[in-house]
Amino acid sequence: MQKLLLDLAERSAWTGAQAALGLAVVELADVPVWWAAPVALALASAKSWVAGRLGRKGTASTLPAAKDPASI
Repeated sequence: MQKLLLDLAERSAWTGAQAALGLAVVELADVPVWWAAPVALALASAKSWVAGRLGRKGTASTLPAAKDPASI
């Protein structure tokens, strides 16, 4: 159960961070807010790249394999 909660927290944190950074970037760049979606997608792609190097292969997790629920 603890690993599931950790996985849920990780996914929620990444999603919130991507949305917040997307909005911050468009606000600082003074461009229309609809640009937040492509910026958030670029951040999601970057997260995927990081997960591929840090997390367990074949998962989208940035958690180490010992804490990744997919590693059970």
